[in-house]
Amino acid sequence: MPVVARVGGYRFFFYSNENDEPPHVHVQRERKLAKFWLGEVSLAESKRFAAHELSEIERIVVEQRERFLEAWHEFFRS
Repeated sequence: MPVVARVGGYRFFFYSNENDEPPHVHVQRERKLAKFWLGEVSLAESKRFAAHELSEIERIVVEQRERFLEAWHEFFRS
C-alpha cells in the first residue's frame, strides 16, 4: 500500500492491487476513509468523514492531483 503523501493529519495512499481501476487515491484519518477519482477530481466513496472535512480533502486532492497521478502511473508501470 504505497503512501503518496501525508497532509494535515490525512494519509493519502492507494492499494497495489487496484491497477484495473481508473487512477484514484484513498484518504485516511483515524478510522475515517474516503476515495477520490483523479481524472476529474470527484468523491468516489466515503466512510465517517463529515462534509466539511471532505471539502478540505477535495481541496488537497485538487492541489496535489498531478503528484498523485505521477505516483499512480509510476507505481503501476513497473
